[in-house]
Amino acid sequence: GDCLALGYLNEPALTAERFVPNPFSAKAGVSLYRTGDLGCYAPDGSIEFHGRVDDQVKIRGYRIELNEINSALRRHPAVGGTTVIASEEQGEKRLVAYLVSRTELPTLSELRDFLGQTLPDYMIPAAFVTLDALPIGPNGKVDRALLPSPNDENMLRDEASVGPRTPTEQRIAAIVGSLLSLDNVGVNDNFFFLGGNSLFGTQVIARLRDAFNVEVSLLALFDHPTVAACAAEVERLMVEKLDTLSEEDVKRLLASSAEQLDV
Repeated sequence: GDCLALGYLNEPALTAERFVPNPFSAKAGVSLYRTGDLGCYAPDGSIEFHGRVDDQVKIRGYRIELNEINSALRRHPAVGGTTVIASEEQGEKRLVAYLVSRTELPTLSELRDFLGQTLPDYMIPAAFVTLDALPIGPNGKVDRALLPSPNDENMLRDEASVGPRTPTEQRIAAIVGSLLSLDNVGVNDNFFFLGGNSLFGTQVIARLRDAFNVEVSLLALFDHPTVAACAAEVERLMVEKLDTLSEEDVKRLLASSAEQLDV
């Protein structure tokens, strides 16, 4: 309305960005204030609300409307309140969904499959965090600053965690846990469902190279995303390499692997 404000005090750039010429007024010098809300005029003259501009994010070149993901999640009968954010770690953004359940939530794979029916792959969150309630601020909106980071206790997973059973699985679980800041990584946990991405994947490959002296490709990591599957692939590559080594080389390699496991 009139007399909202003339601009931001001592902020000419911000004033120019948010107070724009009113294209609907014939008077010169009349401005509109950009609220950050998205809307359109309906045929009856009312304004339909379509979310917030700041709910649009760009991840890996894709422009994503977070409210579309929220709407898709709320269509699942077991999901109550939701909010989705773009979390940035080590310079790369990923989608994290926060859920409040109505009834018992589905497994991680079931929920991802459900979203996949209406959303493209790049809009499916990398991690799902379960909450008793969403933190609401004084303005009645979700206070994103109070949302917890994904961790072992609050992340939605497929099944009860099965611990590493072999030295190879132990080492790989430790690598994945260290990169994703998780204390417990089970052998059936999918690296990418835990929040991993291609950037983290290249770091996993580098650490596998240091730990086992084998070269795992990024494609192989996508094909073997669980700790158990990755361990099997690493051991297969090690056997192939052992066939080309001398007895002395084999002894040195085994000694080096044993020292790293002790660490």
